[in-house]
Amino acid sequence: MSAREQARNQGGRPRDSRVDDAIASAVRELLSEVGYTRLTMAEVAARAGVGKAAIYRRHATKQEMIFDVLLPDQFLAVAPDHGSLRADLAAVIAEIADSMALPPQGTVPGLLADIHADPALRDRFEEKYLGAQRRTLTEILDRATARGELTTRPAPATLNALLVGPVFAWLFLLSESPGQLPALTTALLDATLALIGPIQALEDER
Repeated sequence: MSAREQARNQGGRPRDSRVDDAIASAVRELLSEVGYTRLTMAEVAARAGVGKAAIYRRHATKQEMIFDVLLPDQFLAVAPDHGSLRADLAAVIAEIADSMALPPQGTVPGLLADIHADPALRDRFEEKYLGAQRRTLTEILDRATARGELTTRPAPATLNALLVGPVFAWLFLLSESPGQLPALTTALLDATLALIGPIQALEDER
Protein backbone atom coordinates (compact mmCIF):
# COMPACT_ATOMS: atom_id res chain seq x y z
CA MET A 1 0.00 0.00 0.00
CA SER A 2 1.35 3.43 -0.91
CA ALA A 3 1.95 6.19 1.60
CA ARG A 4 -0.92 8.09 -0.02
CA GLU A 5 -3.31 5.19 0.50
CA GLN A 6 -2.11 4.64 4.07
CA ALA A 7 -2.78 8.27 4.88
CA ARG A 8 -6.30 7.95 3.52
CA ASN A 9 -7.00 4.86 5.61
CA GLN A 10 -5.85 6.36 8.91
CA GLY A 11 -8.44 7.03 11.58
CA GLY A 12 -10.02 10.38 12.21
CA ARG A 13 -13.24 12.18 11.58
CA PRO A 14 -15.44 10.68 8.86
CA ARG A 15 -15.34 12.57 5.58
CA ASP A 16 -18.22 14.96 5.01
CA SER A 17 -20.09 13.86 1.87
CA ARG A 18 -21.32 17.43 1.41
CA VAL A 19 -17.72 18.53 0.88
CA ASP A 20 -17.18 15.68 -1.60
CA ASP A 21 -20.29 16.75 -3.52
CA ALA A 22 -19.27 20.42 -3.52
CA ILE A 23 -15.81 19.58 -4.86
CA ALA A 24 -17.24 17.34 -7.58
CA SER A 25 -19.72 20.02 -8.66
CA ALA A 26 -16.97 22.65 -8.73
CA VAL A 27 -14.73 20.42 -10.84
CA ARG A 28 -17.48 19.82 -13.41
CA GLU A 29 -18.40 23.51 -13.59
CA LEU A 30 -14.81 24.69 -13.97
CA LEU A 31 -14.00 22.07 -16.60
CA SER A 32 -16.84 23.55 -18.66
CA GLU A 33 -15.81 27.14 -18.00
CA VAL A 34 -11.99 27.15 -18.14
CA GLY A 35 -11.08 23.71 -19.48
CA TYR A 36 -8.84 20.93 -18.25
CA THR A 37 -5.47 22.67 -18.66
CA ARG A 38 -6.40 25.90 -16.86
CA LEU A 39 -8.33 24.34 -13.98
CA THR A 40 -6.51 24.67 -10.63
CA MET A 41 -6.99 23.26 -7.15
CA ALA A 42 -7.29 26.81 -5.78
CA GLU A 43 -10.17 27.60 -8.16
CA VAL A 44 -11.95 24.39 -7.19
CA ALA A 45 -11.57 25.20 -3.49
CA ALA A 46 -12.96 28.70 -4.01
CA ARG A 47 -15.90 27.50 -6.12
CA ALA A 48 -16.71 24.69 -3.68
CA GLY A 49 -16.44 26.98 -0.66
CA VAL A 50 -13.87 24.80 1.11
CA GLY A 51 -10.24 25.17 2.09
CA LYS A 52 -7.52 23.75 -0.12
CA ALA A 53 -6.58 21.45 2.75
CA ALA A 54 -9.97 19.74 2.44
CA ILE A 55 -9.19 18.94 -1.19
CA TYR A 56 -5.67 17.72 -0.49
CA ARG A 57 -6.99 15.38 2.19
CA ARG A 58 -8.97 13.71 -0.59
CA HIS A 59 -6.83 14.15 -3.69
CA ALA A 60 -3.05 14.49 -3.91
CA THR A 61 -3.07 16.15 -7.34
CA LYS A 62 -5.35 17.94 -9.76
CA GLN A 63 -5.24 14.92 -12.06
CA GLU A 64 -6.28 12.57 -9.27
CA MET A 65 -9.14 14.89 -8.28
CA ILE A 66 -10.50 15.05 -11.84
CA PHE A 67 -10.00 11.30 -12.27
CA ASP A 68 -12.09 10.57 -9.16
CA VAL A 69 -14.85 12.96 -10.23
CA LEU A 70 -15.11 11.70 -13.82
CA LEU A 71 -14.66 7.98 -13.11
CA PRO A 72 -17.13 7.13 -10.34
CA ASP A 73 -16.86 3.79 -8.56
CA GLN A 74 -20.09 2.56 -10.14
CA PHE A 75 -18.77 2.75 -13.71
CA LEU A 76 -19.60 -0.67 -15.27
CA ALA A 77 -19.35 -2.15 -11.79
CA VAL A 78 -22.26 -4.49 -12.52
CA ALA A 79 -22.53 -6.36 -15.81
CA PRO A 80 -25.90 -5.68 -17.52
CA ASP A 81 -28.05 -8.77 -17.94
CA HIS A 82 -30.85 -8.12 -20.43
CA GLY A 83 -31.18 -11.67 -21.70
CA SER A 84 -29.14 -11.50 -24.91
CA LEU A 85 -25.63 -10.67 -26.05
CA ARG A 86 -26.92 -7.83 -28.26
CA ALA A 87 -28.84 -6.16 -25.43
CA ASP A 88 -25.98 -6.52 -22.95
CA LEU A 89 -23.39 -5.09 -25.35
CA ALA A 90 -25.75 -2.24 -26.28
CA ALA A 91 -25.89 -1.24 -22.60
CA VAL A 92 -22.11 -1.41 -22.29
CA ILE A 93 -21.52 0.67 -25.43
CA ALA A 94 -23.97 3.31 -24.22
CA GLU A 95 -22.16 3.63 -20.89
CA ILE A 96 -18.74 3.80 -22.54
CA ALA A 97 -19.97 6.47 -24.97
CA ASP A 98 -21.45 8.54 -22.15
CA SER A 99 -18.25 8.33 -20.10
CA MET A 100 -16.27 9.81 -22.99
CA ALA A 101 -18.82 12.27 -24.39
CA LEU A 102 -20.07 13.91 -21.19
CA PRO A 103 -16.84 15.60 -20.00
CA PRO A 104 -16.16 18.99 -21.62
CA GLN A 105 -14.08 19.07 -24.79
CA GLY A 106 -10.38 18.43 -24.20
CA THR A 107 -10.84 16.85 -20.80
CA VAL A 108 -10.50 13.17 -21.71
CA PRO A 109 -7.40 13.51 -23.96
CA GLY A 110 -5.70 15.78 -21.41
CA LEU A 111 -6.48 13.50 -18.49
CA LEU A 112 -5.35 10.39 -20.37
CA ALA A 113 -2.02 12.04 -21.20
CA ASP A 114 -1.44 12.89 -17.54
CA ILE A 115 -2.59 9.45 -16.38
CA HIS A 116 0.02 7.75 -18.53
CA ALA A 117 2.70 10.10 -17.20
CA ASP A 118 1.95 9.09 -13.58
CA PRO A 119 2.57 5.38 -12.80
CA ALA A 120 0.41 5.41 -9.66
CA LEU A 121 -2.51 7.08 -11.43
CA ARG A 122 -2.07 4.77 -14.42
CA ASP A 123 -2.36 1.74 -12.15
CA ARG A 124 -5.59 3.12 -10.67
CA PHE A 125 -6.95 3.83 -14.14
CA GLU A 126 -6.20 0.30 -15.29
CA GLU A 127 -7.96 -1.18 -12.27
CA LYS A 128 -10.91 1.21 -11.95
CA TYR A 129 -11.68 1.86 -15.62
CA LEU A 130 -10.08 -0.80 -17.80
CA GLY A 131 -10.39 -3.47 -15.13
CA ALA A 132 -14.10 -2.79 -14.67
CA GLN A 133 -14.69 -3.02 -18.41
CA ARG A 134 -12.77 -6.29 -18.75
CA ARG A 135 -14.57 -7.92 -15.80
CA THR A 136 -17.96 -6.84 -17.15
CA LEU A 137 -17.18 -8.04 -20.67
CA THR A 138 -15.88 -11.36 -19.34
CA GLU A 139 -19.15 -11.95 -17.51
CA ILE A 140 -21.22 -10.99 -20.56
CA LEU A 141 -19.22 -13.28 -22.85
CA ASP A 142 -19.43 -16.19 -20.39
CA ARG A 143 -23.21 -15.84 -20.19
CA ALA A 144 -23.55 -15.58 -23.97
CA THR A 145 -21.44 -18.70 -24.42
CA ALA A 146 -23.51 -20.59 -21.86
CA ARG A 147 -26.72 -19.54 -23.68
CA GLY A 148 -25.28 -20.80 -26.95
CA GLU A 149 -25.14 -17.37 -28.57
CA LEU A 150 -21.43 -17.68 -29.32
CA THR A 151 -19.69 -20.53 -31.04
CA THR A 152 -16.28 -19.10 -30.15
CA ARG A 153 -15.64 -16.88 -27.13
CA PRO A 154 -13.45 -13.89 -28.05
CA ALA A 155 -10.87 -12.49 -25.65
CA PRO A 156 -12.37 -9.74 -23.44
CA ALA A 157 -9.44 -7.44 -24.33
CA THR A 158 -10.26 -7.81 -28.04
CA LEU A 159 -13.93 -7.03 -27.47
CA ASN A 160 -12.92 -4.08 -25.27
CA ALA A 161 -10.87 -2.62 -28.12
CA LEU A 162 -13.70 -3.12 -30.60
CA LEU A 163 -16.12 -1.20 -28.38
CA VAL A 164 -13.91 1.62 -27.10
CA GLY A 165 -11.68 2.35 -30.09
CA PRO A 166 -14.30 3.64 -32.56
CA VAL A 167 -15.97 5.87 -29.93
CA PHE A 168 -12.62 7.38 -28.95
CA ALA A 169 -11.68 7.93 -32.58
CA TRP A 170 -15.05 9.52 -33.38
CA LEU A 171 -14.86 12.04 -30.54
CA PHE A 172 -11.17 12.85 -30.21
CA LEU A 173 -9.41 11.99 -33.47
CA LEU A 174 -12.11 12.84 -35.99
CA SER A 175 -13.76 15.54 -33.81
CA GLU A 176 -17.23 14.42 -34.86
CA SER A 177 -20.39 15.47 -33.04
CA PRO A 178 -21.34 13.69 -29.80
CA GLY A 179 -24.93 14.11 -30.96
CA GLN A 180 -24.32 11.52 -33.66
CA LEU A 181 -23.03 8.90 -31.23
CA PRO A 182 -26.33 6.93 -31.15
CA ALA A 183 -26.04 6.23 -34.88
CA LEU A 184 -22.37 5.33 -34.48
CA THR A 185 -22.96 2.99 -31.56
CA THR A 186 -25.79 1.21 -33.41
CA ALA A 187 -23.49 0.56 -36.37
CA LEU A 188 -20.69 -0.37 -33.98
CA LEU A 189 -22.90 -2.92 -32.25
CA ASP A 190 -23.81 -4.57 -35.57
CA ALA A 191 -20.17 -4.66 -36.67
CA THR A 192 -18.96 -6.04 -33.34
CA LEU A 193 -21.53 -8.84 -33.30
CA ALA A 194 -20.58 -9.77 -36.86
CA LEU A 195 -16.89 -9.88 -35.96
CA ILE A 196 -17.18 -11.96 -32.80
CA GLY A 197 -19.48 -14.44 -34.55
CA PRO A 198 -22.88 -14.87 -32.88
CA ILE A 199 -24.69 -17.96 -34.09
CA GLN A 200 -27.29 -17.70 -36.83
CA ALA A 201 -30.16 -18.23 -34.42
CA LEU A 202 -29.39 -14.88 -32.83
CA GLU A 203 -29.46 -13.14 -36.22
CA ASP A 204 -32.82 -14.77 -37.03
CA GLU A 205 -34.38 -13.20 -33.92
CA ARG A 206 -33.65 -9.64 -35.10
